[in-house]
Amino acid sequence: MDNDLGPWVASIVGTFCAGPENTLQDANREPAWGEPLVGFARGDDPLFEQYKDYVGPFHWTPLEIFRQSYPDQPASAKELSVIAWVLPQTAATRRDNQEQRVYPAERWARSRIFGEEFNNKLRQHVVDALGAAGYAAVSPMLSPEWRSTDSERYVYASTWSERHAAYAAGLGTFGLCDGLITPAGKAMRVGSAVARIPIDPTPRPYTDHHAYCLYYTHGTCGQCIDRCPVGAISEAGHDKARCREHLRSATAPYVERQYGFAGYGCGLCQTGVPCECKIPTPEDVAG
Repeated sequence: MDNDLGPWVASIVGTFCAGPENTLQDANREPAWGEPLVGFARGDDPLFEQYKDYVGPFHWTPLEIFRQSYPDQPASAKELSVIAWVLPQTAATRRDNQEQRVYPAERWARSRIFGEEFNNKLRQHVVDALGAAGYAAVSPMLSPEWRSTDSERYVYASTWSERHAAYAAGLGTFGLCDGLITPAGKAMRVGSAVARIPIDPTPRPYTDHHAYCLYYTHGTCGQCIDRCPVGAISEAGHDKARCREHLRSATAPYVERQYGFAGYGCGLCQTGVPCECKIPTPEDVAG
């Protein structure tokens, strides 16, 4: 291995995604996700301290979650790296969900449930592979200490945000609906791990956390507003409470009744919009 361990770690993620675990668990065993994007951030990146002000004081820094997980392994923030990945929805899943107006397509619901089960396996796989090579690692979302909490500013938030980790790792910026717009678009899931391993950080090609959203940068688009079936997106942003209510009270019974498994999902604001599968340009909404 050379001095830059980033490509090796990225290959751990990519190889696992190319394997049999990546499935919608449908009759044809279709892949749940396309080819992943992987990025890295330093454990002492100032953004993680800023998140304590922006998200809440409960949001972990990489050092906090590492020390919780490895209390007997002294470490400093500068010795840590954050590994983040983006799992893009497949073209078939996006195409199906573009046609929906109220409820998720079956592929989308499967990606939300079975695709996230795969994401958890990927999280653990990354931790195990790094550990086997001598690098202590933890996936914050798998920590028994991870929790969601009420937030006066954001309705609810959590002790670790995968999207904020991906933002720090140069993988995307936030849109009007709160989704992360990445080079593979907004129709995706994210995951991350924190490890005591030296990795060159991925350059962040942005300084504005809304840099890829046409609504914020050009005052145009806003197509996700009309895509939401319950009016949870407006020019003021994303109404998390209304969104969650739709997921729980409407989509959950629909998925079980129509598709035959316990689940939920929506994703309408992530499909049928210019940022669905790429970083949008002003030309995408011109005319």
